[in-house]
Amino acid sequence: MNASTRPTALVTGASGGIGMHLAECFARDGHDLVLVARSADALARLAADWGARYGVRIAAVAADLSREDGVDAVVAALRERGLAVDALVNNAGVGMYGAFSDTRLDDELAMMRLNMLALTALTKRLLPGLIARRGRILNVASTAAFQPGPYMAVYYATKAYVLSFSEALADELAADGVTVTALCPGPTHSGFQARAAIGRIGLLRVLPLFDAATVAAQGYRAMRRGRRVYVPGLANRLLAQSVRVTPRRLITAIVRRLNAPR
Repeated sequence: MNASTRPTALVTGASGGIGMHLAECFARDGHDLVLVARSADALARLAADWGARYGVRIAAVAADLSREDGVDAVVAALRERGLAVDALVNNAGVGMYGAFSDTRLDDELAMMRLNMLALTALTKRLLPGLIARRGRILNVASTAAFQPGPYMAVYYATKAYVLSFSEALADELAADGVTVTALCPGPTHSGFQARAAIGRIGLLRVLPLFDAATVAAQGYRAMRRGRRVYVPGLANRLLAQSVRVTPRRLITAIVRRLNAPR
């Protein structure tokens, strides 16, 4: 894949779930794509399908962003192909369920590298080009970003970082014509629950589960409109707003009850 006259979007975690549907939104809108995920086979299938269906060019980059050299591999792939990025979607992320005293430190650190460090490093490395092209950044956070989360303490903390980072960066880059959007979905049918080994906790019975395609479509529109924070679904938005007027200790106790093992 070589550079073309079409704008190019880079999407991490693009092999499935919200990331896959976000990438297809860009392809449908006529963007060339750089798809990043660990599964080379899944990316190759998507590239062949969308390339034929939408007539766009697609580069598949197999990289593990939970590794320290993951971002380097993505940047090197862009340089080798002579590609500049007009839109960056930091979607790759993972969750983990369990009491902090029981979870493995190596797993927690890998989650932090993926959810926070890779997102930050990739944004930093691509930012000069995004500023030059007055581009867009879409960071996938979560409704978990708005409050502490017992039994998923580190995951909730990583998403709070993504939200805070995104809002601050949006303010900094406004004068440069670059928009930054934090997409904060609630529970979503995306395979996330299975990977995080969540099971049927109370939270999944209280809030409606959205499908990944709906979340992606709404997030894509929010990004196009330059929204700084977007929460899909009325119930999720009310939950996020309620945190502002509820004592933090009470919020934490409620989330603990909802997240407690069943």
